[in-house]
Order: sequence, then C-alpha cells, then structure tokens
Amino acid sequence: MAFFETKNVVKQYAEHKALNKVSISVPKGSIFGLLGPNGAGKTTLIRIINQITGPDSGEVFFDGKPLLPKDIKRIGYLPEERGLYKKMKVGEQAVYLAQLKGMSQKEATKKLKIWFDKFDILQWWDKKVEELSKGMQQKIQFVVTILHEPELLIFDEPFSGFDPINTNLLKKEILELRDKGATIIFSTHNMGSVEEICDHIALINKSEKILDGPVDLIKKRYRTNTYQINYTGEFDQLEKILKSDIKIIEKVKGIEFNTLKIKLNNGITSNELLEQLLPYLNIISFNEIVPSMNDIFIRVVNENKKI
Repeated sequence: MAFFETKNVVKQYAEHKALNKVSISVPKGSIFGLLGPNGAGKTTLIRIINQITGPDSGEVFFDGKPLLPKDIKRIGYLPEERGLYKKMKVGEQAVYLAQLKGMSQKEATKKLKIWFDKFDILQWWDKKVEELSKGMQQKIQFVVTILHEPELLIFDEPFSGFDPINTNLLKKEILELRDKGATIIFSTHNMGSVEEICDHIALINKSEKILDGPVDLIKKRYRTNTYQINYTGEFDQLEKILKSDIKIIEKVKGIEFNTLKIKLNNGITSNELLEQLLPYLNIISFNEIVPSMNDIFIRVVNENKKI
C-alpha cells in the first residue's frame, strides 16, 4: 500500500522543466531511496512534498488522499542545507522548532532531553549553536526532525559531514524509525547507504523517472551472469577447455589459489559451467558477481544519455 504517491507530476521553471510526468509510489513503512545526479529534479520533488512549491500539473497523494496544507504536521524534513540560528541557545531553539510542529513546551523539553542524552549532546543544551561542531548541529536537526513522530520523514543527504561512527548511529536510528512504522524518503548520492538501508528506490535523471522498484529486484534485473571462481589446478589451458559461450573476463594466478572471472552467454547456466570446470579444477569458492547499486546507477544514467 502506497503511503505517499505522485502521478504524472510536472514542474516548469521558466525555460527549465524540473520534473516531467514523474510518478512515484512510496510503500507504507518502507525506506524509499530518491536517487539521481545533481540537477535531476530530486530537490524539486522534495519541495513539492513539503508544499514549499506546488506542481504545475499532476497529482500528489498522502495517505491515500490528496496532499493538503494540514498534512505538513505529519511530515518531518531534514534538508541537506542545515538551518539552525547560530546565536540562539541549542535547547531554546530545539524547543521552539518542536513547538512549530504542534508540541507543547513541556512535552518538547522532556523528549528533547531524552534524545540529547541518547546522542551524548545534553551538555550542550545551554550553549549557542555557533559553538557546536557541524556534526553536533546535524544531530540536533535530526532530533528536531523526528521529535514530533511524523508519519512521513524526508532525509536529504543525512550523513553529509558525519564520521563513520555517527553515520552508523544515524543509520541505526533511521532503521528503528522504519521498524516502528514511519515511512521514509531518503535522498542521497551515496549508493553504499542505499544498499544498506533502502527497501525501494526511484532514479530520476533529466527531470524524468528512469528506474524504480524494490532494491533486491532491481539488482536481479541487472545481473550480468558473471561469476568469480577461486580454485587450484589447471591455469594455462582453460580457454581451450571451455565452450565459446563461456567468456573468461579475468584470470589471476595466485600463491595459494587462482581466480577466474567468467561471463556466461546464450543461456549457459552456472551448473553447466561447473560441469565443465570440475574435471580440471579444485574449486575453493564460486560466487555470482551481483552489480552494486552504484554500478546500476552509472549504467542506467549513461544509457539514458544515449536516448
């Protein structure tokens, strides 16, 4: 079931078409990766979701109904460009921002102190924002974004500027938010993060959606029937042994074992490959090389350039 959905959304700025009939469907309780090169249209779509701007045409649905101004309180948005007031005290500002989302001062203060303690920033409550590191400021904005327990969360490059320890901390919190029922739109250039936490993705390029679906199915769709084999045994005569439909991409002679990378063509199966190799090789490991999301991203964007 889609919790957030756009249908044929178009947005034009003067001579530039930012979105051209873009349709996405974000399943309830999922982490949805919104991907694309710089200038593809991702930010425009996020601005439409947050009602900062509206589409020129097309439809936007939130929880099964047309998106309305009142729905903004059910949405939490962490922008890529952070926006804390440098001269305000941290706690005072966090409480103020929480109140803008409908929380009382008492409730906001109580919940903020729990989160600040969890993120080890409670000692900075009475400090000015300008005294904090960039990483600490990002933690505060993350807390403020999720504090009112929005049903839809939008994170735009949430790990930007974070060290590996704090990146893992935020990943853990985002996964827990999903597991508690939140629906999350996650915009990033980091394809490694996409593989780690996203359930579904949509790839936008040149204002159009060019790929979408569950991450696991997309990876299967772009399989190349390429395998890596670590082995001992025959090395120099393999080309003569194998059928013409089995192409050796790479052959590396090692000290303890050798390595082959092989691509299967014309319907040759992995079982047929093994049948050909086993009389000659002692196979130590046999693995399919599944393309990464980064490989798929580059391939699909480059193919789209040729159209």
